[in-house]
Amino acid sequence: VRLLLIRMEMPDLLNFLDRNSSKLSFFDNTNKAFFERAWKYSSFILQKLLKSRNPCLYRSLILFHLFRKKGLGVKIHFGIKKNISPFEGHSWLSLNGKHFLEKFLPSLIEHTSFAELIVADNCSTDDSLSFLKENFPQIRIIELAQNYGFAKGYNEALKQVNSDVYVLLNSDVEVTENWLQPCLEILKKDNDVAACQPKIKAFHQKTHFEYAGAAGGFMDKYGYPFCRGRIFETLEEDKGQYNDEIEIFWATGACLVVRADVYHQLNGLDPFFFAHMEEIDLCWRIQNTGKKIKYVPQSTVFHVGGGTLHKSKPQKTFLNFRNNLIMLYKNLPQGKKIGVLLGRLFLDGLAGIKFLTEGKISHFSAIIKAHFAFYAYVFKNTEKPIKTNAIPYTIYPKSILYHYFVKKEKKYSDLS
Repeated sequence: VRLLLIRMEMPDLLNFLDRNSSKLSFFDNTNKAFFERAWKYSSFILQKLLKSRNPCLYRSLILFHLFRKKGLGVKIHFGIKKNISPFEGHSWLSLNGKHFLEKFLPSLIEHTSFAELIVADNCSTDDSLSFLKENFPQIRIIELAQNYGFAKGYNEALKQVNSDVYVLLNSDVEVTENWLQPCLEILKKDNDVAACQPKIKAFHQKTHFEYAGAAGGFMDKYGYPFCRGRIFETLEEDKGQYNDEIEIFWATGACLVVRADVYHQLNGLDPFFFAHMEEIDLCWRIQNTGKKIKYVPQSTVFHVGGGTLHKSKPQKTFLNFRNNLIMLYKNLPQGKKIGVLLGRLFLDGLAGIKFLTEGKISHFSAIIKAHFAFYAYVFKNTEKPIKTNAIPYTIYPKSILYHYFVKKEKKYSDLS
């Protein structure tokens, strides 16, 4: 059994417009002219965006590799939350990383007492490693050759561990007794299941589901993700209403159990995503191969959550809008791609107008940047989108926006 800790700094790819967002107001003539010039010379701005690189926050990961049990070799990734920003750097992340290690690592070890720990360092700059050396001297440390960033660093580290199953577990997750076995049993009894997740509940409100994953992830036809137990900001209380084992569209990256061969066959997480929706993209690609994703209610973990990027941060808006468009472009069938993307771009425009009416200029700017980045991806990316003729049936065939905001269907069980 092995445990890998990966501590990584992430490059800042897109901060050119963000540096100016506080100075811009698109309502007076001067800045209106600036805005028009920005559109006219969008290719120049795009080049600036792509060439601008600054240090930013980090993401730490721990990869936990279990002994083969009941025919399955398992590796668990116990990872620091995605406390990263592609726009700006904050040194407090390393402090939070150590805090979560202190708080949740002992219980993880307790419930998986047969573990040997291995730490892989990816250009770490905080004192997490010294803390581990002092408090867990049995841990073996592996240093990666360079800073690969989150997704690629994760992929590189997983290449060094031989296992049948990986478990991606954020470090702000509290596990419970017998939390893993039900997930392993699902993979053992059904070879068509490539990945699964447990029930995700809120650490600070343990009677309710947690935002990232809840009782299994879904997505509507325009790419908006939601969960059983959580639609947008509505979090349901767990009353046993979602205690059935079902097939889902995506499993949360906070606690994702995935077959190693499938993970490597698909080249793991897409490093271009940087953060946000990378696990949804992976789950979609898995389903495009004919495999299934499942929710396992017999297993429960508690997630702190909310530490990746707060919704008030424009960089979160940028990543969500850009990655969503790229995910749709990569995975949709050719016959559906144009119609869905046009619909999504229109809805993005409405979201931008909403931000403007609320005075959130930086978020409006983030949507524009997200679209520029998406166009650049389409024209510059040499990798061809996955060829598929079908949309997974686990995708909700209607608009979750319409059903939530217009029809006031706030719970998954209310959806018509």
